[in-house]
Amino acid sequence: MAPSTTPTPPKAIVFDIGGVCVLSPLEAITTYENKNNTPSGWINFAISRSAPNGFWQRLERGEIKMDEQFFKGFHADLRNEKLWKEYHTNFRNDKKKLKHVANPTQLGDHVSLKAEAANSTPTDQDRGAQTSGVSGQKAPEMRDEGNGRTQPSSSSSPSPPEATSTLDSLPPLPDIDGESLFWSMMAHARNPDPYIFPALLRLEKLPYKERPIMAALSNTTIFPPDHPYSRLEEAPENDPRSHFDVFVSSADVGLRKPDPKIYKLAVEKLDRFDKEHGGDGVKAEDCIFLDDIGENLKTARSLGMKTIKVILGKTWRAVKELEQGTGLDLMDDRTRRSKL
Repeated sequence: MAPSTTPTPPKAIVFDIGGVCVLSPLEAITTYENKNNTPSGWINFAISRSAPNGFWQRLERGEIKMDEQFFKGFHADLRNEKLWKEYHTNFRNDKKKLKHVANPTQLGDHVSLKAEAANSTPTDQDRGAQTSGVSGQKAPEMRDEGNGRTQPSSSSSPSPPEATSTLDSLPPLPDIDGESLFWSMMAHARNPDPYIFPALLRLEKLPYKERPIMAALSNTTIFPPDHPYSRLEEAPENDPRSHFDVFVSSADVGLRKPDPKIYKLAVEKLDRFDKEHGGDGVKAEDCIFLDDIGENLKTARSLGMKTIKVILGKTWRAVKELEQGTGLDLMDDRTRRSKL
């Protein structure tokens, strides 16, 4: 008899928020760049290369408040002359490399959380692991001399002229309105994903004993107490915590993905929750983790989690994979007919 191919159901499903349960704020960045003639990829590049202690990363670790000083610092990160030179010198004329390095991995998930300053002592030693170490220079092609030695090939491409550019020879730095950009990203990320969010609701409606534990592991921000996004009592349906059994927020715990410590903390909370509800506990290998960022998924896999990559514009594929991994029906008939 052939072995069964039915997957072992996970004990827990761990969701990212921005770019997974809700629309990706990266789409708002693209819109801003197109509207303001900002070089493609520059904003992501500036944010990612400001790690680990850029204002974006510090906000998501709860080390600073979302106030005037944050927006001044964020604006300064987007006006970093050294990074502007690096962007042009190494990557602008190599789209493939730019796409790889100027990735969104330093961006977080922007959902409305509790309206208070984070009071936890940040312990995150975020090393900026999400940032590629690509130097921007292609290694010269080597040819075999037939004597056990290799020499640079004469056909190797020379370094681009930009490699010797000075800041004075570059285009002027874009004057990005960091505060306007930030809030456009927040607003965009308040819209539910058309495929994953309905799947989340279908899971939520199942009896507890018939579904995995539902958790969120999210790089988040804390909005000012007087901001409309903080007034969850007026619209409790907008509180992301209401959909999950366990919610781990970077701004609350002083850690952010892809630091392994925040994943381990999430597993600890899942384990405790399961045991409190009569289970025998949860380990990393009992979890399926969904995220739209490759580096975040890489850390999860290294700890033993199963992972699903959520692809921008094709999030329905993640729902299909989640169905395969859980054995549950998570799509409505109309979506299934149109996508499968």
